[in-house]
Amino acid sequence: MSRAGSSILLREHRLTRRGLLGLAAAAGLGGCGFRPLYAPEGASSAPDYEERVSRELAAVQVAWQGERTGQLFRRALQQKLNPRGGGIAARYEIRTSLQIAADPLGFRRDGTLSRVRYNGAAPWTLVVLGTPPTALATGRARTFESYDLLDNQFFASDFAREEAERRLVEILSDDIVTRLALYFRSQPVG
Repeated sequence: MSRAGSSILLREHRLTRRGLLGLAAAAGLGGCGFRPLYAPEGASSAPDYEERVSRELAAVQVAWQGERTGQLFRRALQQKLNPRGGGIAARYEIRTSLQIAADPLGFRRDGTLSRVRYNGAAPWTLVVLGTPPTALATGRARTFESYDLLDNQFFASDFAREEAERRLVEILSDDIVTRLALYFRSQPVG
C-alpha cells in the first residue's frame, strides 16, 4: 500500500498517532519493549513526562516562511507543536526552510509529461530565544511525493499537484515535530 493510501485509511477512521499509541498500549505491547515517545527510560509516570514534552513543544515558535507552500509548512508545524492553541510563552524558535524539487517520472507516447515526483527537504535548527540565540538541535527532514498529470484535465492535475504539496508538507512537519519531541524527551527534568 502506498503512503498516500495509508494516510487516507487513517483519515477515514480519524485515528491520530496518539490514538494509535493508546490502542497499542491497550493491546498490551508494554511487554515487548513498546513505550510511549513522551516517557524517558525507566519512567514510572508517563503522563507527567508527556505533559512536560507537550509544554516544551508548545513553547516553540516557528520562524516566518516565504511563499505559499512555506506558509502551509509553517502552519502545519504550528498546529502540531501547539494543538491546543494555549497561550504558552515562546522560549524556543525553530528555523527551517522548505526546499522542493520536481522530477519528471513518466512520459506519454507523444513525449508529454505524465507523472511528477516532488523531492522535499527541510533543514531545521532549534534555538533558545535570547541574545544571542543559542542553537540546541539541528536536523534535516526529507521525503518525496508524486502525482499524475491527467491528459486534458487541467483542474484535476492542478488539484493533484496541490494535494501532493499538502502531503509533502504534512510528512515533513510530522518528522520535525517527532524529532523535537525526542529531543525534549532526552533532556533532564528541571
